[in-house]
Amino acid sequence: MTYRAYIKNDYKPVIRWVPDRPWYLRRAGLSGGLIICVLLIGAFSLSSGSAPDARPMQETTLPINIVATAPKTESAATEADEHQPTPVPEFPVEKKRVIGQSPPPWQKVEVKKGESLSIIFERLGLSPTVLFQIMSLGESTRVLKELMPGQSLHFLIEGKKLQALRFESNLTTTLEIVKQEAGFSSNIIISPLDKRTNESHGTIDSSLFIAGQKAGLSDNLIMQLVSIFGWDIDFALDIRKGDQFNVIYEEHYKDATKVGEGPILAAEFVNRKQSYRAVRYISPEGETNYFSQDGISMRKAFLRTPLKFSRISSGFNLRRKHPVLNRIRAHKGVDYAAPTGTPIKATGDGTVLLAGKKGGYGNTVILKHGGTRSSLYAHMSRFSRNIKKWKRVKQGQIIGYVGKSGLATGPHLHYEFRVNGVHRNPLTVKLPKASSVPAKYLVDFKRQTATLLARLDGASTTKIATQNSKDNSAGKSVIALDDSAPVTRVVH
Repeated sequence: MTYRAYIKNDYKPVIRWVPDRPWYLRRAGLSGGLIICVLLIGAFSLSSGSAPDARPMQETTLPINIVATAPKTESAATEADEHQPTPVPEFPVEKKRVIGQSPPPWQKVEVKKGESLSIIFERLGLSPTVLFQIMSLGESTRVLKELMPGQSLHFLIEGKKLQALRFESNLTTTLEIVKQEAGFSSNIIISPLDKRTNESHGTIDSSLFIAGQKAGLSDNLIMQLVSIFGWDIDFALDIRKGDQFNVIYEEHYKDATKVGEGPILAAEFVNRKQSYRAVRYISPEGETNYFSQDGISMRKAFLRTPLKFSRISSGFNLRRKHPVLNRIRAHKGVDYAAPTGTPIKATGDGTVLLAGKKGGYGNTVILKHGGTRSSLYAHMSRFSRNIKKWKRVKQGQIIGYVGKSGLATGPHLHYEFRVNGVHRNPLTVKLPKASSVPAKYLVDFKRQTATLLARLDGASTTKIATQNSKDNSAGKSVIALDDSAPVTRVVH
């Protein structure tokens, strides 16, 4: 039995039985028929895959090897090609970054008042799941819970997905969070600041702050200068016109931009033609302090004054007439006039013997310093928190606030200083010194501070020569340091 198959223009096969077949086809018998059926089924399947609604993954040709096919005319073949749709892939194609294409830019976000990291993530359209993954990284991301208004975060977002996050918690520390295949990773980057030294000097005409600003010193450096020499010089009473200062200090830079100032490394202050010098020294144990060039600590066991005051309203006078009692009554301390509420500091380490009312003194605090010295602070408006009897206090700790309790005509602090129970004038009493550089570190101290002291010597020589030149040209008498008036560099 012999068959003949035709493929029409609509791709539907037509099978016709042809009895008069050649002998070689008739010999094929049943096996030949089965082969023809398999070929026809395959042709039907391929033709169905070429329908317009099919989604082929690639173009496929349909070669049909049939025993005999109906011959196609040229016009029929052209018509079939015109009706054959061109396969178009409809599945999504992943977009890949072209080599050389620039990555998306970092996006800077400034923290606003009342905002947290979760609010910022919501504002940027980032997933809360990503936020949870980041905050679960551990201790390194704890700083992200304490964001402050004005701080900035930098986000790298691609395809609405977070790729990286940077947060500069301070000038030297940056937290970097990067997307990995298995989640996120965190890294702390430390970038030390560039440190440079600078020198400045000036002469006081009206006040230390004005002279310091003219010399290019910030308020912070001026306050450091006051703190260093505050045990030897009373900057409220002892400053005179013509006093001079030299300062060597650090400046901090980041990426060639000045971002702050470091500590004073060495300084000299000339007060009433008396020179005081101090250098900063870091011991092998890591302790930092200021010392004279001989290794004597600039820090004394007691502050000279316990507060920032406007003026001294009454000095130490054993025959003063009391302004309220109107009779002679010894004034065994110093009255510092200051606005109500001005903080009062302990002048030395000690123990609270009294924190309460004491007759005409009003609200009073008495501190015991060691075995022989004590100090009294009277007429307070209120006490500082945790100031109670037998409480230990540190030098400079706030113990109360200025007021006018007790027998007082106005807000002020009455301050007394006693040695072995005897009242001494707080303005003139000789204050004990603090510890000096240990003997085992003296060699290291001299080696570490030699360069700074040499620079101070050079700055003093240059300053004095310039001052002499200006004053001589103006026909003025010179009041400055010279060879005929040797200077004791350190006085305690």
